[in-house]
Amino acid sequence: RGGRDIRIQRAIGVCKKVVSAFSFSWKKQKSLAAAQQELNLPKHKLVTESPTRWGSRQKMIGRVMEQEKAIAKVLYTDKKTRHLVPTCQDVDILESVHKALSPLVSFTDALSGETYVSVSYVKPVLHLLNEDILKPDAEDSDLTKSIKTTVISYLNEKYDKAATNDLLDMASLLDPRFKTRYSKEDKVNTIKARAMAEMLNEGQNNPEADSTLKSTGDEGGDATPAKKQKMTLGSFFKKPHSVTTAGLTEQEAAEAELNNYLLAPDADSETSPLAWWKIHSTTFPKVSLLAKRYLCIPATSSPSERVFSTGGNIVTCKRASTKPEAVDRLVFLAKNL
Repeated sequence: RGGRDIRIQRAIGVCKKVVSAFSFSWKKQKSLAAAQQELNLPKHKLVTESPTRWGSRQKMIGRVMEQEKAIAKVLYTDKKTRHLVPTCQDVDILESVHKALSPLVSFTDALSGETYVSVSYVKPVLHLLNEDILKPDAEDSDLTKSIKTTVISYLNEKYDKAATNDLLDMASLLDPRFKTRYSKEDKVNTIKARAMAEMLNEGQNNPEADSTLKSTGDEGGDATPAKKQKMTLGSFFKKPHSVTTAGLTEQEAAEAELNNYLLAPDADSETSPLAWWKIHSTTFPKVSLLAKRYLCIPATSSPSERVFSTGGNIVTCKRASTKPEAVDRLVFLAKNL
């Protein structure tokens, strides 16, 4: 939405033409390298925007701003390309756009990962964007403030749906680093009640879950049993960390487990929640089942889009007759080997 401004569209159009002028001319690329060396600029190539890759426009703008002096020096030497030199107004607009969008790149890359938990980060990231990153600053230009306001309004509107909010609240609750820290105070009891209901429902649908969780550390399959270690004096004074549920009803036991989990110290922000739950699954068995269900959800569609891209690389014109089952296996191998 922020890119609909006529000034931004014109500046980005100029930026694209500049990049194209260097992309299709080896002479200009050679001259650019010489200008970079003369002006002591990083020897970086210009970046072309890709319509299917978010952030490529910001990278293109950032690279043009970085190489602005070298670009102007090369373009001025050729009468046919002098008109492509960005004006002062274009430079100011590109700087405003770059300042507003550059902080979002790191967050977008982090939320687009697929090898770690990402869905529980959405609430904390939204809070950080609202309170710090995208909060208009007195030093910002009017255009930068406008872009920041537009972006944060769009994000808040996008994640304001009830179903989406409930899912994100549950994901944050089940992340030992965040829990209810980024949930609204008036919704904490509702979130806990929903977690309680799902814990009880999970127990009814999977009555062997608790015993399975507790026995995972003891069962070794066909592996050779570990050598019995000699007990130390300190082991006699070690207190068990499991939640005591003797004499409690199923609902009371679930409530006690959830409250003990929420009262436990928060994990470090750099700790992997999956590693944390692997250690504490026997202490909070019912809560860990919910964590397995929610924390596997990706925060963005990037992982699935990568799978589609992999499929596109496999099913080419020369392999268009490959059976769907074979494509499934090839995609699986490509993503897991």
